[in-house]
Amino acid sequence: MPKGMLLRFWGVRGSIPCPGPTTVKYGGNTTCLELRFGERDQLVIIDAGSGIRPLGDSLMKKDFPKGPIQTDILISHTHWDHIMGFPFFTPIYIKSSLINVYGPVTYEEDTLDKIIGDQLRYRYFPVRQEELAATIRYHQLRETSFLLGDEVFVTTKYLNHPILCLGYRFEYKGKVLCTAYDTEPFRNVFPTDPSHPDYDPVAAEEGELAAKEETQKFLRFIQGADILVHDTQYTLEEYKASKIGWGHSTYEHAINSAHKAGVKKLVLFHHDPLRTDEQLDALVEKYRTAIKGRTRLEIEVAREGLELKL
Repeated sequence: MPKGMLLRFWGVRGSIPCPGPTTVKYGGNTTCLELRFGERDQLVIIDAGSGIRPLGDSLMKKDFPKGPIQTDILISHTHWDHIMGFPFFTPIYIKSSLINVYGPVTYEEDTLDKIIGDQLRYRYFPVRQEELAATIRYHQLRETSFLLGDEVFVTTKYLNHPILCLGYRFEYKGKVLCTAYDTEPFRNVFPTDPSHPDYDPVAAEEGELAAKEETQKFLRFIQGADILVHDTQYTLEEYKASKIGWGHSTYEHAINSAHKAGVKKLVLFHHDPLRTDEQLDALVEKYRTAIKGRTRLEIEVAREGLELKL
């Protein structure tokens, strides 16, 4: 059992699962991370993308023989690629399982249990949420800090995405892990060109200040992290060409943010479903070469099966 913190990647893609011969090395499942803390082997799962299915199978094989499955699932947000694996997570069908699900919701009339549970309706799935055997409790989150168990301190931070999306900062025995996906750089959404028909100098100035303020808040959120798992779905060229406002970051933005905040290791994550293994190999080599000798920041690429220990 780990004495510190252990992170395992079970799903590393964004948008949609993309299995096939061009994604074998890094994997094609959507987001799911497994965290283990301390000698008690406390289990925390971040996101329930399609990667949570093989994680559930592993838990049933390795953990269930030792006793009931107890876990906290922290959802970054409720877009489908981050919750689609939940109906296939085997422990929800086991009576002895105790599962706490945490996450934000954008629309107040739809609670977290309804959003996730609506996948389990006969029109979509052969089992209804009411038929699940496990004890499942839902907890709606905003920006806050709290203890998860006795020793794991969690801080949440709103990110820049089309719906409410939370980054998570875990602090345990002096070590820090941060997640930041899905998110894109904060920017001024008001026209700044005086010739624009909707230009308003007051709004333009306030928009600029708001973007700078949120950027600084984010840098404080990830400050000094030992590991930062960050959305890097696009290159800067791709982002500027057609992806502004889609809610995702570039490699360049993630690297610059991590460097400014004194992060030790940056894990490139939420890979575009069109990105092949060969392309990811080339990109990581490109960025490692670009920062060599200019920063102490280490760059890693998330892949299914990767384990990182703190």
